[in-house]
Amino acid sequence: MDDPITQLEQRLNYSFRDKTVLRMALTHPSYAAEQTPPTPHNQTLEFLGDAVLQFVVTDLLYRQHPDLDEGRLTKMRSALTNEEALTLYARRLALSTCLLLGRGEARAGGSERASNLADGMEALLAALYLDGGLAPVQTLCEQLAGELLTDYGDVLAWENPKGALQELTQKLHQTPPNYEVLEVSGPDHCPRFEVRVTLNGVELAKAAAGNRKTAEKRAAEIALEKLTAHDTAT
Repeated sequence: MDDPITQLEQRLNYSFRDKTVLRMALTHPSYAAEQTPPTPHNQTLEFLGDAVLQFVVTDLLYRQHPDLDEGRLTKMRSALTNEEALTLYARRLALSTCLLLGRGEARAGGSERASNLADGMEALLAALYLDGGLAPVQTLCEQLAGELLTDYGDVLAWENPKGALQELTQKLHQTPPNYEVLEVSGPDHCPRFEVRVTLNGVELAKAAAGNRKTAEKRAAEIALEKLTAHDTAT
């Protein structure tokens, strides 16, 4: 059976000529510190990977959306390169199965920690660039970001559903939505906020979560799905 790093190469559809740079990209500082002598780790590669990702995504967006203004392109780039996006890409590649973590970090669930996944993803992009240039990085970014590269509305809704809902309601009804807390229940250490979002007094959606911000976000996501489905149907 192939080892996890070989399986990662298969998912990338890319075989590294220099395996050491790939291993470094997957090496968390906690693992490196436990080796004798300490081995290289991925922090410097993260720095390079961030710059490579910014450039590749900027280039892809520029080519796919020549008519979009700078402000919207900037919003799309931000959504496609932030920690949440990087964590999503890492999960799509099952990067958690390949990260080399120190014993304590591994026991603490570090393989699924968003910051570790995002850092590892940046480092992996840097390793790809160093080993094969921009082409494999561009191919991978197109594969991972997929449809989000093509639609401004989809990107905004994915990153910021409340902002997307406000843009849509302003466009369709010239008024913003309103959020209202219906109930706060549960113990102090584990509260439950139920929130609804309305438009001109009409309820669009309800949602509940452990804090008001998340509940409002989920309500906005549900409302967006309803409004866009209705718009498509008509």
